[in-house]
Amino acid sequence: MPVTLSEMLATHDVLLADGATGTNLFNAGLMSGDAPEMWNVEHPDRITALYKGAVDAGSDLFLTNTFGGNASRLKLHDAQRRVRELNRIGAELGREVVERSGRKVVVAGSVGPTGEIMEPVGSLTHALAVEMFHEQAEALKEGGVDVLWLETISAPEEYRAAAEAFALARMPWVGTMSFDTAGRTMMGVTSSALAQMVEELPNPPIAYGANCGVGASDLLRTVLGFASQGTGRPIVAKGNAGIPKYVHGHIHYDGTPELMADYAAMARDCGARIVGGCCGTTPEHLRHMREALDSRERAPAPGLELIAEKLGGFSSAADGTGEDAGGPTRERRGRRRRD
Repeated sequence: MPVTLSEMLATHDVLLADGATGTNLFNAGLMSGDAPEMWNVEHPDRITALYKGAVDAGSDLFLTNTFGGNASRLKLHDAQRRVRELNRIGAELGREVVERSGRKVVVAGSVGPTGEIMEPVGSLTHALAVEMFHEQAEALKEGGVDVLWLETISAPEEYRAAAEAFALARMPWVGTMSFDTAGRTMMGVTSSALAQMVEELPNPPIAYGANCGVGASDLLRTVLGFASQGTGRPIVAKGNAGIPKYVHGHIHYDGTPELMADYAAMARDCGARIVGGCCGTTPEHLRHMREALDSRERAPAPGLELIAEKLGGFSSAADGTGEDAGGPTRERRGRRRRD
């Protein structure tokens, strides 16, 4: 039976989300430049394996393979007329995995950015952005997702457009931004600004937070920023498995399963209610994260020094608010490696 995210949050102290989509699909043979969403139709067995990998590792929720499933991004592959098909099938494959799992797992319909810049800086209008997000949301709803999951957003205008579209679809949602520019999103949003914006939306998300970004340390500093606002709304932490390195022609993330286990427990202690991984996070990472969340006792929120000691230094001295975060940077400390 389908389960709502609100029900899961009400009965669990912390939920484990899934890991990477793109990274794991590249490992399965996806070529750079190809649209992952096409695999929902062309290689459904590989998408099923992606979902099942997260569920078998202990995830309480996973995201569908629909991140780039809006008309704007699919147009790059001459597939803008296949929004309904690709999103619906991506969701249906997820429902099938959950039904076979024998336990309660949330299927979250992934919705990424349009790839365009919104007015007044760019040319994408609010109305067109709402239309594209609404089209994708309705397709995911038809496919049977439990919740919509907006992720890797940089601009507040795009976040608001998605919120409006999800209201039109009458679907609950979660929304995360990517804080990858000295504690801010690419368009300058800080952790405190997102926390405040979420509370002002006519259709606020069930939970909000951060995904992707630079590395686990930076993401936890952002989570601390969310928690400091004291809104009480559940926070999401979905960090990358370390820092990307170019090794033998491929992008490799240097975060070990042990490091991600530390990250998961610390993310919970920082105030996150939903903890997962992003780029580079495999089922093996997730298994260690599950074990850490289940076995390690909750601790006080870690300070920046402890975060840097366990996960590596920060990529910038500032946390995005204009004030010195007071923590060590990678230039001052370097990364702590786990071989």
